[in-house]
Amino acid sequence: MAPAISISNRLLVALPPEDLDFLRPHLEPVLLPHKQTLSEPNAPIDHVHFVQEGMVSLVQPLENGAMIEVGMIGNEGFVGVPVLLGADTSPLEAMVQIPGSALRMQSSALREQAGRSSALLGLLLRYVQALHTQVSLTAACNGRHTLPERLARWLLTARDRATSDRMPLSHEFLAMMLGVRRAGVTVAVGTLKAAALIGNTHGQVTIVDREGLEAACCVCYRTVRNEYQRLVP
Repeated sequence: MAPAISISNRLLVALPPEDLDFLRPHLEPVLLPHKQTLSEPNAPIDHVHFVQEGMVSLVQPLENGAMIEVGMIGNEGFVGVPVLLGADTSPLEAMVQIPGSALRMQSSALREQAGRSSALLGLLLRYVQALHTQVSLTAACNGRHTLPERLARWLLTARDRATSDRMPLSHEFLAMMLGVRRAGVTVAVGTLKAAALIGNTHGQVTIVDREGLEAACCVCYRTVRNEYQRLVP
C-alpha cells in the first residue's frame, strides 16, 4: 500500500475530506527545482500543479526577448488555471522562482473531478478570482506606483509564499520581474536598505522589518492579501 501523501496546499486542505479522497489517487508528488518551467507559452497544459512549497511566477514574454512577471503562485493556489476555465494553452509561462514541491495531476483528471464536485469547483473558482485580482492590480501597480513601492509589494508577496525572510534574489532577476532596468532596481533596493527595511548581500535579499516594509509599500499588497484571505480559507 502506497504511503499517504502529505497535504500542505491550502486549496486541498480546505476541501471536504470526501472530495480530497477522490483527488488523492490522481495526485503525484514532484519537486520544483529553481527555474523549472511548468508550462510554456501557447503549449498544451498537460498537468496542473498544486504548490506545496516554493513560488511559481507567471511571466509574459515580450517581443524583445525580455519577460515581465504578472502573477505569483504559492501554496495558496495551483498552476494551470486555464485548464479549469476550458482552455488548453496560455500565452504566459509558469516558471519556478523559489524551489519547493507540488502535487501534480493530469489536466483531464482535474476537469473530470471539478465536474463531479461542486465543492471543488467552487473553491477553485474562488482562487481564480483571487488570482485575477492579483494580476489586475499588478498591472495597475506597475503603471502608477513608484519603484520602491512596487519592489516592497513584490518582496512581501514573495515572502508570503517563501519559508524564510532570506530569499535568493539578484538585481538582474528583480529587474526582469518588475519590468525595469537593473539600475532602477539597484536604486530602489538601496532606498529600502537605507531605511533598514531589507538587507541585500551576494544575491540575497533579507526582509529585516516586515511591518516597516508593509508601511512603505503601496495599497496593492494589502488589497490582494485581503482578497486571498477572503476567498481562499
